Amino acid sequence: MAAAEQIKSLIRSFGTGDDTRFYATAMQIAADEARKGHTALASELKKLIDNAKANAPQQTIFRKLPVNAAQKELNDLLELIHPDVRLKDMVLAPVVHQSLQRVLDEQQKIDVLESHGLKARKKLLFTGAPGCGKTMSAHMLASELALPLFIIRLDGLISRYMGESIAKLRLVFDAMHDFRAVYLFDEFDSIGTTRHASNEVGEIKRVLNSFLLQIEKDDSRSLIIAATNMPESLDSALFRRFDDIIRFPLPTESDIAHLLELELNNFGFFPIFPLEQKSAKAAERTINRGFLDKSDNLSKFDINQIAKTSVGLSFADIHRVCTDIAKDALVYGENAVSQERVLQYVKDRKNPF
Repeated sequence: MAAAEQIKSLIRSFGTGDDTRFYATAMQIAADEARKGHTALASELKKLIDNAKANAPQQTIFRKLPVNAAQKELNDLLELIHPDVRLKDMVLAPVVHQSLQRVLDEQQKIDVLESHGLKARKKLLFTGAPGCGKTMSAHMLASELALPLFIIRLDGLISRYMGESIAKLRLVFDAMHDFRAVYLFDEFDSIGTTRHASNEVGEIKRVLNSFLLQIEKDDSRSLIIAATNMPESLDSALFRRFDDIIRFPLPTESDIAHLLELELNNFGFFPIFPLEQKSAKAAERTINRGFLDKSDNLSKFDINQIAKTSVGLSFADIHRVCTDIAKDALVYGENAVSQERVLQYVKDRKNPF
């Protein structure tokens, strides 16, 4: 039988029309039954859930809001993303991984915490250099929690709605109550700069004050994430409004080596490990695509040397290097890609000008 908290969550989400949470809870119940060895019941539950999803009527994402100007404004303010990033597929510093896992653990026990008068972590500030995983982590949290992701670009909100920014921001916070999701305020430093800075226009100061007020009183079940590349410029009053401040460092040499191994093996062009150490399915896919002869068990690259040379680059930079390698293999052939060529890609990323 399903746990009491899961049953309560199922009923609560049904009553509020939160389909995403309803299906996520139902899938948790099915998974629990499978772990208990009740495979027939788990299979039947999954089939029922899939059928329910397939037959559900098509509705707008904010179906609970009336079809009026307010709904149209929300559609203009929020960019909807359906992410599929999983935590197990990300390369993160241990402290970052631990912090994100804590958020997931508390969110998955949100009913238990609330029944004891406690609140799950839900207001997060992500800081760090560009390309270090802030936006991807927001995608991951949404994906792991089976929630949609909405991106709010604050610089665009201010420039597009000059004089109306506070009203638009309030509309976004109101939506958090009506529709549980992950709300990412990207480029947060565009409003988060200190209220005492003499060079800031009055509109930005008013928007910041409004944000402080709204996030302070927010009691929705949505996750609020603010991301910035410049934490040093943020108003000090912001920091105490967040449950967690997660700092994303540049990848270490070990992180880079791990990411190179993951990405290059995923492309299937170049075996970083001997085939017998890769999964049979991955090896078969590589062979079938014709990029590797069955007898070729040798690593094509010195990953450690590449990783050492790459220190100082971001995760996004390493991803682009791997993408360039894959494209070269497709366009020019595998033999055209050498250790020297890869190192040159790395050097070009480190010294673009």
